[in-house]
Amino acid sequence: MRLRIVYFAWVRERIGKGSEEITLPESVVTIGDLIAHLATLGEEYAAAFEVPQVIRAAIDEEHADHDEPIGTAREIALFPPMTGG
Repeated sequence: MRLRIVYFAWVRERIGKGSEEITLPESVVTIGDLIAHLATLGEEYAAAFEVPQVIRAAIDEEHADHDEPIGTAREIALFPPMTGG
């Protein structure tokens, strides 16, 4: 499955790009699986996802939990927790 991943805030800064298209292995079924997979793609990804439970996600612009299936998503956004201000 080919998917567009969009990164925001310090996730984007650590990875060094705002978005990319990737082909997911069949073992990647949920948002949590995706984050774990991305963390294996290199040092910059490992740094961005070193504390996976703080990462927030959206599937096709709708917030999603880590156990949410990716299904037929076209785009997944990954971002750190939002702070007020």
